[in-house]
Amino acid sequence: MDFRYSARAEEFRGKLVSFMEDHVLPAEPVYWEQARESETPFGHPPVMEELKAEARRRGLWNLFLPNPLWGAGLSNLDYAPLAEITGWSPAIAPEALNCSAPDTGNMEILAEFGTPEQQQRWLVPLLEGEIRSCFSMTEPGVASSDADNIATRIEREGNEYVIDGRKWWSSGALSTACGPSAWQNGPCT
Repeated sequence: MDFRYSARAEEFRGKLVSFMEDHVLPAEPVYWEQARESETPFGHPPVMEELKAEARRRGLWNLFLPNPLWGAGLSNLDYAPLAEITGWSPAIAPEALNCSAPDTGNMEILAEFGTPEQQQRWLVPLLEGEIRSCFSMTEPGVASSDADNIATRIEREGNEYVIDGRKWWSSGALSTACGPSAWQNGPCT
């Protein structure tokens, strides 16, 4: 088996390493200082917007989406070594590239299965990095991070939906980009 990176992966890898070395790693102390000075423990350090703008300028945006309409058009094999590089700064780099969970999974679902209205209302702002999303999967008594194991159920009763279950954690729910100010585009999913 050939384990060499494709030419496309190498191209992005070079750009990403440069971005990490020139912008993300030097921004870490600034990010953490701004986070400490924030009025809320889940505030959004302003330096993140600068990093996101630079990532977009360099073509390092939505790398995880294989559909070139919305992402970089990379395969999973091409994206894997890039995701590894973002691990150099796991708190900053994924969001700076608009490649952080739970947004990535929510964007993939909306891109694949969302109605045009759902895509306009939630996918487009997520793709643009204007809002963040959350995911409520973890439940007491149900172990693992496999969404197939969830016990919570939703059923339609007349014109309403009834949700029966309990969540333990909601990844991303406390982000200020996923709170009431972001809800103009839709609530967290």
